[in-house]
Amino acid sequence: MSLPPEIQKKVKLLEISTRKLVNNLFSGEYHSAFKGQGMTFSEFREYVPGDDVRTISWPVTARTGKPYIKKFDEERENTLMLMVDISGSSDFGGQQYFKGEALNHLAALLSFSAQRNKDPVGLMLFSDQVEHYVPPKKGKGHVHRILRDLYYFKPHSTGTKLSVALDSMIGMLKKRATVFVFSDFLDEGFERSLRYLGQKHDVTAVVVEDSIEAQLPNVGLVDVRDAETGEIMTIDTSSPVFRRDYEKLIAQKKVQRDEMLTKSRVGRVDVRCDGDIVDPLVQFFRRRVGR
Repeated sequence: MSLPPEIQKKVKLLEISTRKLVNNLFSGEYHSAFKGQGMTFSEFREYVPGDDVRTISWPVTARTGKPYIKKFDEERENTLMLMVDISGSSDFGGQQYFKGEALNHLAALLSFSAQRNKDPVGLMLFSDQVEHYVPPKKGKGHVHRILRDLYYFKPHSTGTKLSVALDSMIGMLKKRATVFVFSDFLDEGFERSLRYLGQKHDVTAVVVEDSIEAQLPNVGLVDVRDAETGEIMTIDTSSPVFRRDYEKLIAQKKVQRDEMLTKSRVGRVDVRCDGDIVDPLVQFFRRRVGR
């Protein structure tokens, strides 16, 4: 697929900036936090005092007349799945980044980290439906495809339904994987699906917020459009009552969201569009390894 020059430029800049972060800072944190999903058989070797007797292979011991144990190595390969919300709300932003830009940058950072550690990485883009799915694979070319899709894919819907994407991912993943879900999570009824996904896989919710959402500026009468429904309405931002009711509504939605995330029992990273979007992820990884 040929890409427009502006998209090619954006992907190239993203690759340069994220590779620098991976090389200088992030790769070690990623490697330490994700050490693989199990142990694989390596070889038999003769028993020496101090070995765990539970690893003795009795068939080999009987055949050779000497005690032998099974040696296991850590299964280093770790499948990384990125689930990115591309609903209408991802186009919102009044700070350094739009929500969607912040999520794309972090998804790219994890993609390059997975590539450097020779881990397969996959991608799901979702709105109120699964918009696009890229199965996990390894390699630089595959990561470039993920970057291309993050920037170039146009969603068919503007709504959000997290449970649909989460349930689909449960059905798609056959082996245990590390899953990052990128969204503002301002949705309803997703906690059961997220909790079930978290029981089968290592799941982290990356919650993106923009401080401008919490407070309306006093700019008089303005027409606003709902990014997900497309509905347009005129509001009076000069009304203290309206601003207070709006702020109360947003606060309630965030409380409900936080309650659902808590019930889901998955990892959580909070990212603000008006701050350093990378450091919260680095600190999350450091907490995982007790650093």
